[in-house]
Amino acid sequence: MPRRYLIAPDKFKGSLSAPDAAAAIAAGISQGEPDATLDLCPIADGGEGFMDTLAAALHGRWISCPAVDALGREITSRYVLAVTDDGPIAVMEMAETAGLWRLGPGERDPLAATTFGVGMQMAHAVSEHAVTRIILGIGGSATNDGGSGMAAALGVDFLTASGGKVRPTPSNLDDVCEVDMTRRIRLPEVIAACDVENPLLGPQGATAIFSAQKGSTSETRPQLETALAHLVTISDGEEAALTPGAGAAGGLGFGLLHFAGAELISGFDLLAGLLHLEERIRQADVVITGEGSIDHQSLSGKGPVALARLAGSHGVPVIGYCGIADDAARGSGVFHSLHALADGGLPFETLISQAGPLLTELVAGNPPL
Repeated sequence: MPRRYLIAPDKFKGSLSAPDAAAAIAAGISQGEPDATLDLCPIADGGEGFMDTLAAALHGRWISCPAVDALGREITSRYVLAVTDDGPIAVMEMAETAGLWRLGPGERDPLAATTFGVGMQMAHAVSEHAVTRIILGIGGSATNDGGSGMAAALGVDFLTASGGKVRPTPSNLDDVCEVDMTRRIRLPEVIAACDVENPLLGPQGATAIFSAQKGSTSETRPQLETALAHLVTISDGEEAALTPGAGAAGGLGFGLLHFAGAELISGFDLLAGLLHLEERIRQADVVITGEGSIDHQSLSGKGPVALARLAGSHGVPVIGYCGIADDAARGSGVFHSLHALADGGLPFETLISQAGPLLTELVAGNPPL
């Protein structure tokens, strides 16, 4: 009897989108089992690929929206609008406007970077499409402003001692003496999908853990941390600042909690519900997943590992295919077997440029069971 496979990989960063990875895996299985039943279900956390995955799952359409990037430059951005039984919903990625990918070499400057464009998208979805829910993936940010820019775009006023309004960035937050939320637009339910649990401040906070990749230095990090601490104080945000996930996306997690009344949840948990993953796992004989790197960090519960554990709870074996795997992942017991492109000894550049055909070959040469 032909086997039933659920094929649910995340992206192979820098080489394959999640849908492309799923197609490559499916091609490899079909070489050895042409009669197999294949259920392709690309997954994502709150970062890159989040909108694409949900656009397909919810049969949404793309909406163009004027916004600004992390440095305040005008751009045309996009988000997904989908019609559900509960009304229209918007699906967004904060990186679409305020992501590192929009900045060129030498442009990373977290002291000047803003999430204002994120708030512009949210406001657009409310005013133009009367959405009943905003789902926002937060990851890949170029910012460290605690979501203050987003809040300003939603109508929150950041005031100086003389009553003047400031468009906040970490470089000028110290000038702000009052945060006035009375003019903030009315928002629907806001759900933020993230895969980190860092608080806003401190040694595990946004600045300490994530700002270096955004261009901070040992000289600028103290100013960034001070700016966030000041934002917390003047906005009475102490409770939100301690919430797991508040430090995500340069503190956008905090801003969404405190200024937009958002709920922070695991990106995987959100997708699992929307994609009916548990039901699809129960219908499968084998689950196949993967991503670019499956390592010790993945074991904290990110996409493929979370999927593998969910499948394991139903007694369904899980096979992993990835670009690179470390000893911790291989010895974790999470996967029935784990196969990596890098095991073949090819140059890294080849693994990136030929990832699709190589992944198909890896699957065909290492069949699931």
